[in-house]
Amino acid sequence: MEERARFGEVAARAGHYESFYLKACRPDGGLGIWIRHTVHKRPGEAPTGSIWFTLFDRDAPAPQATKVTVPASELSTPAGSWIRVAGAEIGPGEARGTVGSGPAGVVTAGPGATDEPAASEPLAATWALRFTGDTEPCRYLPADWLYKAPLPRTKFVAPVPDAVFEGTLEVAGRSIDVSGWPGMIGHNWGTEHAERWVWLEGSGFADAAGTWFDAGAAKVRLGSRVSPWVPSGMLALDGVRHRLGGLGAIRSASIEESPAGCTFLLPGKDIVVHGRVSAPRKDFVGWVYADPTGDEHHTINCSVADLELTVERPGLPHRRLALKGAAAYELGMRERDHGIPIQPFPDG
Repeated sequence: MEERARFGEVAARAGHYESFYLKACRPDGGLGIWIRHTVHKRPGEAPTGSIWFTLFDRDAPAPQATKVTVPASELSTPAGSWIRVAGAEIGPGEARGTVGSGPAGVVTAGPGATDEPAASEPLAATWALRFTGDTEPCRYLPADWLYKAPLPRTKFVAPVPDAVFEGTLEVAGRSIDVSGWPGMIGHNWGTEHAERWVWLEGSGFADAAGTWFDAGAAKVRLGSRVSPWVPSGMLALDGVRHRLGGLGAIRSASIEESPAGCTFLLPGKDIVVHGRVSAPRKDFVGWVYADPTGDEHHTINCSVADLELTVERPGLPHRRLALKGAAAYELGMRERDHGIPIQPFPDG
């Protein structure tokens, strides 16, 4: 399956959203980035593009974040790249860009409702990154035909699930050397976000070279009803990829999520992975995510979270893996009383 942007193939009357994103963390954790290049298209309208940039620093009071949205004239798919949005571009082996022409957020965390825009200050960021990694993508869906089918309404793949980044960052006048930072490249697209979702990711395990974990779970609205959690993902361990979840695992999987963490159990063939991902609330960034139809979710993300995994396989001792301040946890939800400040940027 060729890795490419899909927004140029969408009919004028149709709705669409799409995202190419990267996550990378310093090898010893505590400092990381999450950059998204997105397309949003309402039915019958021209698409818009956005760049979302977040620097996570566990030593800081809160993440630094910004978002810039541009019209279709600043949205393209250059030869040799997947997508370009305004001053940012990502493609095989490289991501570079700059933001900083509009308002941006350094958000002060606090309890209570988050419907009101969070306080913000100006932020400028520039990045020039190269990445290498596994050339075999992680396809979360179990069959290629599902990527062409109407359902699920969200398709997702990790073109590079175990990337290693080199390069430089400049954030609000702070220069950061990116040398050997582990992370990943992701891509999703579709016509509608899930009703509720979680994303769990970890790479760069110090005691297990070549190991990576990338999984998620979604609840899907079916008319007036909402499905149970539908899990999907993969663990690469000791040179073997283990597919996790799937429709057959709905009853045996377990997801217990909250705005500060998630406890999970994800079964696969001859394997069970369970664990927990968590982070202090101050280290989450919050955004509005909109569907092409205009429906909205609040989405919170921490890309410097703590992750603990226990891997159970028949005939083998349990394997325990851990990342401190270098995993990702994302929760998409309808509620507004989660206590995580929302960045002051509309979506769509």
